[in-house]
Amino acid sequence: MSEEPPGTSWWRGWVARLRRCFLDPRDMEELTYCLQRAEHRNLINPDTLTMIEGALRVARMQVDDIMVPLPDMVVVGRDERPEAFLPRVIESGHSRFPVVDEERRVVGLLLAKDLLAHLAAGEKEFRLRDIMRPPVFVPESKRLHILLREFRISRNHLAIVVDEYGNTAGLVSIEDVLEQIVGNIDDEHDTEPEEVPITSTGEGRYLVQARTEIEEFNRYFDASLPEEEFDTIGGLLLKAFGHLPRQGEKVRLGGFEFTVLQADQRRIHQLQVTRLKGRKAAAA
Repeated sequence: MSEEPPGTSWWRGWVARLRRCFLDPRDMEELTYCLQRAEHRNLINPDTLTMIEGALRVARMQVDDIMVPLPDMVVVGRDERPEAFLPRVIESGHSRFPVVDEERRVVGLLLAKDLLAHLAAGEKEFRLRDIMRPPVFVPESKRLHILLREFRISRNHLAIVVDEYGNTAGLVSIEDVLEQIVGNIDDEHDTEPEEVPITSTGEGRYLVQARTEIEEFNRYFDASLPEEEFDTIGGLLLKAFGHLPRQGEKVRLGGFEFTVLQADQRRIHQLQVTRLKGRKAAAA
């Protein structure tokens, strides 16, 4: 029997892994590797990869990983008058509110649309218990992908989370689950401080938000980063890295060194940018 040429075993191992990647990945690690390779080859874009990874992650998460804890819940007392709880309802901007009794046990659910319909009718007599709906309870240990399916089938958008003793632990909404897949879902009630896209921190270094448009970056630095494929610096760097980078990872591109300052499991948030000079810039 003739000896195998040098490197044959490595080659066979690589081919076997490639076959498993596209035909039969054996575990989550191999499946994730396949998806990342597909994104690297531009078969799927970074946002699609992020959502697929989010969907896979949801299948391993439980309700207690994402629930709003009891102290942070906005609730309405069952015997409260509208003039007492309306300011709280308006300020929160929510559409559904747990209704609690004197012992802070959840006994119902108030939908803002039901409340508005009642107030619009101009009825003088008002009893919250007459318009509240029955609550849905789920255990802390319920898997998120199962909860999402139950939300879809029952058309409920919110559930009350209970601990092993049946006590209220918090609440979870369909939006909370979906955000684990697609990222934060902001609405007109969500406000956050305005971010300055590019800030000089001295010594030739700059703080750059990953959502900064490439066109704005090029204009600020008189640079020529490509604008055809991506709109933001974060999108461009995801392709340059070839994977979702961790805090501290660096990449050189277009005469700049980009260092990741903030990133999570979905996207890059903030970068430190240094303009390279001389040979470094030429090699970037």
